[in-house]
Parts: sequence; structure tokens; C-alpha cells
Amino acid sequence: MYRIPVYQPDLTGKEREYVLECLESTWISSKGRFIGEFETGFAGFIATPHAACVSNGTVALHLALLALDIGPGDEVIVPTLTYIASVNAIRYVGATPVFCDSHLDTWQMDPADVERRITPRTRAVMAVHLYGGACDMPALADICRRHGLKLIEDCAEAIGTRINGRHVGTFGDVATFSFFGNKTITTGEGGMVVCGDAAVDDRIRRLRGQGLAPNREYWHDMVGYNYRMTNICAAIGLAQLERVDEILARKAALAADYRQALGSLPLGFQASLPGEASSHWMVTVLVPTAEARGAVRQALAEAGIETRPVFYPIHTMPMYCDGQPDFPVAQGIASRGINLPSWHGLGSADVRNIAGVLATCLEGIA
Repeated sequence: MYRIPVYQPDLTGKEREYVLECLESTWISSKGRFIGEFETGFAGFIATPHAACVSNGTVALHLALLALDIGPGDEVIVPTLTYIASVNAIRYVGATPVFCDSHLDTWQMDPADVERRITPRTRAVMAVHLYGGACDMPALADICRRHGLKLIEDCAEAIGTRINGRHVGTFGDVATFSFFGNKTITTGEGGMVVCGDAAVDDRIRRLRGQGLAPNREYWHDMVGYNYRMTNICAAIGLAQLERVDEILARKAALAADYRQALGSLPLGFQASLPGEASSHWMVTVLVPTAEARGAVRQALAEAGIETRPVFYPIHTMPMYCDGQPDFPVAQGIASRGINLPSWHGLGSADVRNIAGVLATCLEGIA
């Protein structure tokens, strides 16, 4: 067990009270008051007309693609520097992922590279907001508008992230969020699909509930899925949502502490867009060389400090590597990146401890 883990959930609000209400009322499955209240509250938080909760973030992506009728023969442009779920969901619907490189400063998908990879088969762009930062949504929205493409936002790591005051997830046609245990707010497992179109929202809700017809009991008129969230998970989510502003403020303070403590070390940091307010989901640094990363992580582990490597580029994985070109920026970031402990309960003393281990290790490497 690590003395300082990368992440851990904070369940010190009304989570216990709301879950006990579920148990006492016996509403523990996919019906109950917390489902609707969590959806309404989340929609209000990000300022979107429609929000449908689902069982996890991966199925949220699957539903987003299905709701936009993306399928076999279609191409979806997606960054290679992302978590595997973004790309797997594209394969689930029979479409083809087309990878793009990242921006050197922000580490987000590079809009110029996105435009270069558009073909007559391209149907959509999937923007993945990485580590709490934001993709350049005005640029991506302009590209999609000019080329007649759908725009999907994967906001799994960006609850609370805004561009000029506008929450990510409200720039595209459909967006998805994750509430896994290491996310800014959590339901244990869970996700949300949001959109501005009532017809798309209706299709998402029907698909998540086994394709049930709206006006006939136990009659199904489309192939659907059991992707529903339980009332218990929604109860936890609502309790988390009640404290989201406090959590985001504490994460911002933690990120500032890290920047101050690590500022003199030879480390690279993820840059922000102009007008971006990051949720600071993961504090991530780049060590000087790819060769140094193993030694740095080992030194931190020996001090009881857990870290994670930055995501491996998806195009390097066996099921996606056939005929793929190199993506030098994404590969460079992935080879040197380390996620540091980032849960908002960390104190300044913890950050100083982590900085001290990093300083000693990097001095030895130099």
C-alpha cells in the first residue's frame, strides 16, 4: 500500500445519508428519485439542456456514437494520446478510428493535424479533454462546421473545465463524462451523456434502457442495451455534485502548490489554452528524458508515493497498430509523462515531500 496514492475518493458529504435512503426505501436499482435529481443537477452545473446518466463512461461513449448514427464505413478522428475507452467505443459501432497527433504545449489533439486527416469517409471528430485541460474547441467546432462533421467531446477527465466560462461538453453535438472512483466527482462506476438536441437525448435514453418503446409496456422497437445507472450510484453522485465547487477549488490550490514546489526542477508541465480554467484532474509532469522516467517513478514508489505513466499512444497497441504512422509529439509526451498524486485531500506538506523526492532523484540523474 502506498502512503500517498495517486487518487482516492472523498465521501465526506451526504453520500452515506443518501445511500441509506435508497436502502430504506428499497429503491436500489435503476429507478428512484436520485436518478432524475442527479441528471437535473449535472445538466444545470454544465449548462446543457439534456443529461442522461449511465453505468460508466465507456458506455456513455458507445451511446454517443450510436445516437449520431455512426457505424461501419465511417471514420472518426481521435487523438492517439488518450485512454483506450475513447478508441474502443469507435470500434464497438464498427467505425474506424483515425488517429491524430497532439499539440506540443497543451498535449491535447492538434486541430491542424485533425484537418489534415479528414477524408470523404470522415463522419466525426472525437475531442478528448486530457488530464483536466481542454481541447481547442472553437477551432475544432469550426473544422467540423466547415466539413459537415459531427463533434463528440470525451470529458471523462474534465468535470469543471471551462473555456471562457463555458463548460466543456457544450461545444459539440454530444458529450460524455465519467464518474469512476478516481474522477473529480465519483459514483464508483458511472457516466453521463449530455447534448442539446431533445431527439438525440430521447434516442440515448431509449438505447440505454433496452430500446423500450415510449408508449407501450414491455414493447421494444430497437436493439438497446442495459446501460442504466442505479439509484444508489446516482445518490452518491448527487452528494458529490453538491460539493463540486469546493472540490474544484481545492484541486486548483493543489495544482498551484505543485507548480510552486516544482518550479525550479527540470520538469515540463501541461499548458492551458487562453481563457481555459482547468479542473486539474491530474497533476502531470514531463521528466527530462524517457530513460529517466523509470528511475523517477521507482524513487517515488520507494518513498511510498504512487504515480502513473501518461497514457500509452493507442496506435502503438497490438489491435490498433497496423499501418499506423508515427505521432512524434504524442509519443514524446507519453514516454516522459508521470501523473503525480492528485486527489484534493493532499496537503502542502505532502506536496513538499513529493517535491523533495523528485529533486533528489533528478539531481542524481543529472
